Amino acid sequence: MTLTAGIDVGTGAVKVAVFRIENGKEEWLSRCTLRIRQRDPMQLSREAFDQALEDAGVKESDLDYVATTGEGEAIPFHTGHFYSMTSHARGARFLDPKTVAILDCGALHGRAMITDARGKVTNYKMTSQCASGSGQFLENIARYLGIAQDEIGDLSMQADDPEEVSSICAVLAETDVINMVSRGITSPNILKGIHLSMASRLARLLKSIGVKSDLIMMTGGLALDEGLCEAMREQLAKMKGVDAKVINNPDSIYAGAIGAALWGAFRFDKLAASGTLLKAS
Repeated sequence: MTLTAGIDVGTGAVKVAVFRIENGKEEWLSRCTLRIRQRDPMQLSREAFDQALEDAGVKESDLDYVATTGEGEAIPFHTGHFYSMTSHARGARFLDPKTVAILDCGALHGRAMITDARGKVTNYKMTSQCASGSGQFLENIARYLGIAQDEIGDLSMQADDPEEVSSICAVLAETDVINMVSRGITSPNILKGIHLSMASRLARLLKSIGVKSDLIMMTGGLALDEGLCEAMREQLAKMKGVDAKVINNPDSIYAGAIGAALWGAFRFDKLAASGTLLKAS
């Protein structure tokens, strides 16, 4: 039996997942997520880690491996670190083994990845940090419109005449939104227009890495934004040569932490088999 924890430190939140792997069975014991909100990510990592351990009913000394991903390499109590794309790919395939492509939509950028039959990332592309297709941009717009983040998706899906944001610069795009408000464009139509604009860029990323008729799992902070998911389906449906299905999962936000924990277990078992003793401290 192997006990591992995965810690994914993102721009907007810290996510932790604790796993037990025994006889090839991967059992998810607990999870915890804490929004950063200008707090110290290292301190939050400790708090989320401790909470996940308590929920799992295990002690830190019980763990064989503590794996980090994202911006978590500086966490002092980690055993090893895994690249974020590798972790998200592994986590997405845990959530749905049929997953071939992963669309990670985070606070600062969108990232499209495609994997082979073994789950190895074979190609990827990212949006630029200054692009308006990010969670932070969407959060800023929601704040300007006086809308809670968890209302964005439902409102977007109520749109009847969306107006797309043309600019890829976040500052100029926010100016576009201000102009829309002054012209009386409704919040649902503004949000759906933003979603369509974001989805258009993300769909082009997916096509550029070779996605055709594959299952695409959305991960990251925007994965549960149903308005964005629906906009992705609409934009992909317009693309010639692409017949892909976009899905999400209630636990999509944990994909990075899941993948880190499972890769940590894999690494620990490999080292143990080679006679190298390794234990989380």
